[in-house]
Amino acid sequence: MSFGPAFHKEWLEQRRTYRLLIVAVVLLLFGLMSPLLARYTPEIIRLAAPKGEELIKLIPPPTAGDAVDQYLKNITQFGVLLALIMTMGTMSLEKDRGTAALMLSKPLSRTAFVLAKFASLALTFALSLLLAGAAGFYYTWVLFGPLSLPGWLGLNLLVLLFLLVFVALSLLCSTLTKSQVLAGGMSFGLWLTLSLLGAFPRIGDYLPRQLTDWAARVGKGGGLVSLGDLSPLIDGRNGSFWPALAVSLGLIVGSLLAACLIFKQQEL
Repeated sequence: MSFGPAFHKEWLEQRRTYRLLIVAVVLLLFGLMSPLLARYTPEIIRLAAPKGEELIKLIPPPTAGDAVDQYLKNITQFGVLLALIMTMGTMSLEKDRGTAALMLSKPLSRTAFVLAKFASLALTFALSLLLAGAAGFYYTWVLFGPLSLPGWLGLNLLVLLFLLVFVALSLLCSTLTKSQVLAGGMSFGLWLTLSLLGAFPRIGDYLPRQLTDWAARVGKGGGLVSLGDLSPLIDGRNGSFWPALAVSLGLIVGSLLAACLIFKQQEL
């Protein structure tokens, strides 16, 4: 069995175990809610707070930029949690239950086994983010006016890359152990470590979290009103975002390479 049939099996599992449905529904909900929250938060404050009218005077009128920020905040936060939760048992459970040994008894390489899992998860998040992005784009357009489609696509492409970093890291953790709990603990530990390191200005410039700042720049500077282009994606604040892009790609490739090498050495 080559990569193709292995990917087909994994993709079928993504649908039958409802992973695709769960990720798609959660991200779609936040894609729908984000522009609505940005638009109606002042109204909610006015109705909920006793002195809401005075508070509203201190809040600037909501803009498309606020909708972009709300979308990025929700999608990245909950997207990372989904990436860790949906991936942490991918390898460990199969090894623990013996299904990995059963699959590898067929002419299937261990490398194809690992890469097929990553590819199916990547497709799950790509399709889910496509739905969330379409919903967010539509409601932001309706509530705030025309958006830049290239800029919005660039924003979501960077978000997808950001999420895939944690899919790859969690897949590596799942490869290291047969315990789903331990794999989950290691995955959340890596996420927490990267988050804490990202708080340091010099170090944070090289970490995946910088991709979300780049995404915000693309969404806001890519012609939100005048249907501009992808120049912010190309320029990247005079190139300062490129190291974070290189590190993110390196983490994905390195995690997958390490997972394949480690899995080849393991006894099932």
